[in-house]
Order: sequence, then C-alpha cells, then structure tokens
Amino acid sequence: MTRLQPADVACWVVKTARPPSAVVPGWRPGEERTLTRCLFRSYRVGLVAPGSPCLLWLSGRDRPGVHATGVVAGEVGEDERGPLVPVRLTLLPVPVPRADLLADPAVAGAEVLRVPAGSNPSYLTPTQYAALLAHLP
Repeated sequence: MTRLQPADVACWVVKTARPPSAVVPGWRPGEERTLTRCLFRSYRVGLVAPGSPCLLWLSGRDRPGVHATGVVAGEVGEDERGPLVPVRLTLLPVPVPRADLLADPAVAGAEVLRVPAGSNPSYLTPTQYAALLAHLP
C-alpha cells in the first residue's frame, strides 16, 4: 500500500457508529459544534493539520453517510486512549447518503466506501471531495 502524501488528501473523514444526536445531544441541523474524535495511531496522524476540511461519517446500517462538514479545529493531541483531534463541524440538514455516493463514479472509489470498517481518519482525494461537495444540500 502506498503511503498518502499531503497532496493526496483534500478532506479528512472521521467516522462514528453513533448518530450525531448521540455524539452531541441537542445538536441541531445548521449548528456548528467542536468535538474531539479518536484517531488510529499511524503515519496519517502526522498529516492531519488544523484548518483542513473534515467530514463526519456515520457508519452502520441506519442512515450511513456524511452527516456533518467542517474543519480540523486544532493540533492532534493524545490521551490514554491514543491520538485525538478536535474538529469543528456543522450538522447537515439532510445527510448525504452512502448510496448516493456509491452511485457517483467520481466518489464511489473513496476509501470510506471501499473499506467501511477502516479506522479514523479516512480521507477523500481532491476529485472525490469535489464530487462530494456537489451532493451537499
């Protein structure tokens, strides 16, 4: 497997198995919130930079897809669980369904769609990110 380079990553994707309402109780569409997400310890952690675009991906069977968009809100830190990153995200009024992205040839090859059980962070290439943006409400 080829290691990612900074130019390969247009957007980081952090995943959750819990719906946004469980991640941040009371989070309403259009509201921006800062959350902390756990990352898998790998070389990718060193590529995550403040200000980088970021998406919240809900995995699983209940409404999988993109539920929030935003940016990496600070430097990667660490606690007893491992690497952590703050992200500032705005909850979408309507999620972008996984099925819609799978049907779009420009984004269908995205890592988060090919390897749904992969660890945080995943990423989108510049082409995939541009295609995803076209799906946003």
